[in-house]
Amino acid sequence: MTDLCAIGDIAEGGALALDARLGGHSVCLVLVRRGQAVWGYRNRCPHFSVGLDYRPGEFCTYRGQVLMCAHHSAMFRFEDGHCIEGPCEGSRLDAVAVKVVEGRVVLGADAGQAACGGDFNR
Repeated sequence: MTDLCAIGDIAEGGALALDARLGGHSVCLVLVRRGQAVWGYRNRCPHFSVGLDYRPGEFCTYRGQVLMCAHHSAMFRFEDGHCIEGPCEGSRLDAVAVKVVEGRVVLGADAGQAACGGDFNR
């Protein structure tokens, strides 16, 4: 298991950017948190393949429920990355398997396969 961060590094209802090695490539990730639940996604909007952050590592979240793309205002649910509003409505963020183990966020066993295939740079 690859350790990513402490759960407390992710603000409640917020998001955290970090880089991880998946499938031998460096990948920009965004982790979102609600309570003790954490979800991981590639930091890339499916609409235009741009990062979701409005400044490096800074994200817009709304009520601890959705992550908003800073470039096109698409809104993605924390729990499944599904776009519920915006130009890519109905699409999803690329999920990366993560889990919380003893207060640490780690890559899940199938995280390498979840992000394989395609351009790993942002």
